[in-house]
Amino acid sequence: MSDRDDIFTTVAEQIEPFNKKGIDLTEATSFAGDLEWDSLTVMDFVAAIEDEFDIIITMNMQAEIETVGQLVDAVAKLKD
Repeated sequence: MSDRDDIFTTVAEQIEPFNKKGIDLTEATSFAGDLEWDSLTVMDFVAAIEDEFDIIITMNMQAEIETVGQLVDAVAKLKD
């Protein structure tokens, strides 16, 4: 399993408590569209991801991340 696969699995685990609709997660799953998260949920989730991976996701990066796949790519980049 690649490091990216590991990151996707961990991100999916972090999404689970926030996934009120039980959406099946893919790389293309959209936080706003598919999961229907509001800004408070996004902030809580970003904090959980930052804690899990010991990284900081800037506000500018957050604004560009719309899908699970984009988040996985951002985490992989920040971990290097």
